This record gives sequence, structure tokens and C-alpha cells, in this order.
Amino acid sequence: MFKRILIANRGEIALRVIRTAREMGIECVAVYSEVDARALHTRMAHVAVPLGGKLPSESYLDMNKVIQAAKDTGAEAIHPGYGFLSENAEFARRVVDAGLAWIGPPPSAIETMGDKIISRRAMREAGVPCVPGLVDPVADVEEAVKEAEAIGYPIAIKAAAGGGGKGIRVVREPSEMKSAFRAASGEAVASFGDGRLYLERYLDRPRHIEVQVMFDSHGNGVHFFERECSIQRRHQKLVEEAPSSIIDEETRARMGEVAIQAGKAVGYCGAGTVEFLWSGGEFFFLEMNTRLQVEHPITEMITGVDLVREQLRVAAGEELGYGQDALSINGHSIEVRINAENPFNGFLPSTGTLHNLRAPGGPWVRLDTAMYRGLEVGLQYDPMLGKLIVWGANREQAIERMIRAIQEMNVGGVHTGLPAALQVLEHEAFRKGDIDTHFLESLTITSPEKYEALAAVAAAIYRHKLAKRRALAPADAARTGWTARARGETAAYVKRAGHSTSFS
Repeated sequence: MFKRILIANRGEIALRVIRTAREMGIECVAVYSEVDARALHTRMAHVAVPLGGKLPSESYLDMNKVIQAAKDTGAEAIHPGYGFLSENAEFARRVVDAGLAWIGPPPSAIETMGDKIISRRAMREAGVPCVPGLVDPVADVEEAVKEAEAIGYPIAIKAAAGGGGKGIRVVREPSEMKSAFRAASGEAVASFGDGRLYLERYLDRPRHIEVQVMFDSHGNGVHFFERECSIQRRHQKLVEEAPSSIIDEETRARMGEVAIQAGKAVGYCGAGTVEFLWSGGEFFFLEMNTRLQVEHPITEMITGVDLVREQLRVAAGEELGYGQDALSINGHSIEVRINAENPFNGFLPSTGTLHNLRAPGGPWVRLDTAMYRGLEVGLQYDPMLGKLIVWGANREQAIERMIRAIQEMNVGGVHTGLPAALQVLEHEAFRKGDIDTHFLESLTITSPEKYEALAAVAAAIYRHKLAKRRALAPADAARTGWTARARGETAAYVKRAGHSTSFS
């Protein structure tokens, strides 16, 4: 096993890796930009190396700096986390060439699965069901119109090097093709430096279901069942759960077999996620994420397996040591992403300084975050501040536990998407499991003004109790610093709690 590793990332995923590594007796090296000089991952690691710069391109995306930091500190391996360089085949190759272990899949697997056209071709050859469409890029609008007629509308135009919802447009009739094609191509060039596009049938109102897999370097592979990630906005996930409420045992086994089949087809090793679209009782290959997923904790909660530990074990050359029969599902888990964004204003990014932070607690509640009071939330990095995860004996209990946890959660200083998640969880259709990838977009997120009066009442009740407890006059109690803060997510909690609000 490794004695020391470097984590080429920041935020909650850096802390997540550090925690497991520490339990395994592995020392950790953190790297950080100027913006992250006070970040928690720099304090929890054994060694912290400054990369300089404020932008990702000057720090976490600088391959030379990251690899040199690993060499200078005696690290034996690099864990990329997710985002940044985690799915960069060139970086993985350079890590290996530098004599370090890469805690991830082989560069060749990253390359194959990172290109949507090449991966579709590979999956078809491996017998993996794919959404009807092309396996070659289209040259221009005229060719796109011709091919679309053969595939059938509606059509999804997708970037070959795409990811994160970038470079995607939906075309429902030929007259829309020209503008959509140009927009998708332009976005693809701007986001990935690659304007190649391909076409596939657009599935109306599908469900997004993914399967977690793990392979070792000895030819063994298992899956850890499925996750439902249909609650998303513009292809960005907000609420995830495991297992899916729609998948039966027979389909679960079949999806798992196909996911293993997909991984073996590209010589996979390490943790990965095979993503599917589910529509009309059928599932189709969407893509494979060649890294640990943001939503991996819900899989850990229902299986009892530490996926980061398994990553480190197989990267060090160990065998998995168990087969599929050793794994089973226990209960239900839900994760909600805590993003710095304003759901009452089109989910626009929210910036500021965190002046207050209250974390939920209680049985089977987990908060993966790198937040702390005084944290400056800017626009340099991804808006995700953390993840709230719960486990329940069944789906109904998990939903109620998550609602309660959100009510307890307070992030003061920025808006977050938690009010939107709360309204999803309380929605009758969600409780019935009647959801799809357009569910969140179909909701009208209630304006915070609806909760202003409730927040004011809650604050008044609190001030009254505080005054009574401290034998202060109500007017004096109001000056103790406790004030209603009905902006953003906090006012939404008053909706159910009736007595809980956010205080400075």
C-alpha cells in the first residue's frame, strides 16, 4: 500500500480522500491556489504545497506544477478526485511516465470513454445497447438534416468531446437544425476546443440511471448497483438517490452485467460509472465517467463499502478479493448537492462570504463539505459547496430524514439550491417516484417572498423566548444580534419547521 499520496484537487472531494487515506495510514499531500490558502483540505493534509495563481489554469490545471509537487514531497501516487484533471488522459499518462501511480483508470480507457463518438462505437461493438443515432461526426448542417430524417425527430445534437451538459441542443423539426447546429458547435469549441458533433435520437422525458463499477488490475470487476440521477437542471444533477425506485431485481442485474461488459471492453481498472437513459422500459448507454462520481456517497450508504478505499487498494495493485455475490443493497439513500446559486433567480451563481454555518445532525445524516465561516465564495471554481447525504430503512424514511436535515441546515452569506431540493422532496410526484430528467425544470420554485411573513414570525418568537430566558425586555433582545434572514434558502425552512429560521 502507498505510504504517501497527493490529492490533485480541492474542496470536499479533497477532504473525502484525505479522510479515508488517514484511516488507512496513508499520508496526504494537499495542493492549493492563492484563493485556497485557508482551505480546510490544506489543514487536514500532512503536507500542503502552494501552486500559486488564483485561476484553475494557474493552479489545479497546471500539470507540471502538480506533478512536481508530488515529486518534491515524496508522494507515490496521485488521486485526481473529480473535475479538473480527473478525466484528462494526457495528465494520467504524464503521472505514470513520472514514475508515480495513477489512482484512476488507464489513459487509454479515459481517451475512449472521453470521446462520445469513439465510446459509442466501442459500446456498439461490445454489444452494449445505445440510443439510436450516429457513430461518426456530421460535417455540416446539410448532412445533419439528412441524417436526422433517417434517425427520426426529435434529435439531440451533442459535442463529441462533451460533458457537463455543454454542447447539447435539441431539435424537434428540420427548420431548427441550422441555428441549433451552430450554437452547439460554437459551445463545443469554446468549452472543449473541439467542434465535432454527432446526432442521436432525443428521448423525451427519460430517467437518468447510472451504475457504479469497480475493476482491479487482475481482471476482476463488480458493480455496486444503480443510482437515480433524474432530478437535474440543464444536465446538472441536484438530487440523487440509490437505489432507483423504478428498477426491479431482474433489470438491476441486467444493467449491472452491461456496465461490467462496458468496462471490460475498454480494459478498465479502478472506479467508474456507466450512465444510462431509461425510457419505455428500456435502457440505453449514455456515457461512462472515468472517475469517482460526486454522488458516490449514496452508493456507500446502501452497500457499506468505502469506494475511495477500494480505489486506493486496486491502484496499489491489490485484488478486489470479493465477487458480486458479496454485495447487497441495504435501505435507501438520498443526496442533495449544496450549490452556491439562487433558485429564485434562475439558479444564477451566488457569491459572498459565509458568515454563518449550521450543520444538520442525527442518525444516518452525513455532510460532505469544505465550508467554514469566513469562506469566500467566488466565481473561480465550481459552485458546489458540499453534499448532504442521508440513509433510511426505506425510501419514505430517507425522504423525511432529508427534509428534516435540510430544515436544520443553514448556510449564511450566499444563496444555495436547497430550497429547490426541499420543494422536490415534498412534491407528491417525487414521493411516488414519478420523475424524469425534466422534473425540476417543470417546477416553479416558490419565490422567497412567500416566506417573509413566516420568517418574521419565527424570529419574533425566538426573540420573545430569548428575552424571557434572559430576563431582557423584548426591545433589548432584538439588539442581541438575532435577526430574521428571510433571503435565499433559509426562509424556505420555516415552511415546515414553523420555528426554525436563519440568524446572523
